[in-house]
Amino acid sequence: MISLLRRWIVPSACLICTGESEPGTVCAGCRASLPWNRIACPVCALPLRSAVAHVCANCAAEPPHFDASLAAFRYEAPIAQAIAGLKYHAQFRQSRWLGGEIARLAADRPSPLPDLLIPVPLHPSRLRERGYNQALELACGISRQLAIDIDWQSAKRLRATADQIGKRAKERRKEVRKAFAVSAAVAGRHIALIDDVMTTGSTVDELARAARAAGAARIEVWVAARVP
Repeated sequence: MISLLRRWIVPSACLICTGESEPGTVCAGCRASLPWNRIACPVCALPLRSAVAHVCANCAAEPPHFDASLAAFRYEAPIAQAIAGLKYHAQFRQSRWLGGEIARLAADRPSPLPDLLIPVPLHPSRLRERGYNQALELACGISRQLAIDIDWQSAKRLRATADQIGKRAKERRKEVRKAFAVSAAVAGRHIALIDDVMTTGSTVDELARAARAAGAARIEVWVAARVP
């Protein structure tokens, strides 16, 4: 209980261990032990064992509707807990930190940065229930670092979808089929879809499908964490 209170009250406490740290960051010890997603499929960000990143078997066999992905971390402790804090407990300092780590990873690549950041939208009923969109909060953290505009209006979730936790890839694809609409505002643009976690990629792939149909020229997916 004391550690939790310290995390909320003392702004210089590490976001993970609550020890001394720069405001809104993690301490050097925690940072060194984080599950960074350094070696991953360049298309879907799936963590790979090879010392050289290459396209994974799934993407080679059935390429998704997006062109590339990046994930700052593997979805493991303590990142899973940090994301849960943001997603379910409005811990917005986590979004600023996680968004910053996504931004650093994006800036370190030789690839051009996108024109727009598009957070994966929540259905209005879910948004009313939660009070905020964690993907938009992450996009704000990224935008602060990279000065890329956020477009939170062009993508809409057309219907409420059931929670995807525990479902297999086939069930996830079926659940999100035709769940999104994207306006022509993305036509000819290089965009990055922003979300907290990519599990099978079904949600962002369906959103990318809609963005591609709307004329997006290049589509990337940027997430805080990727499920191995």
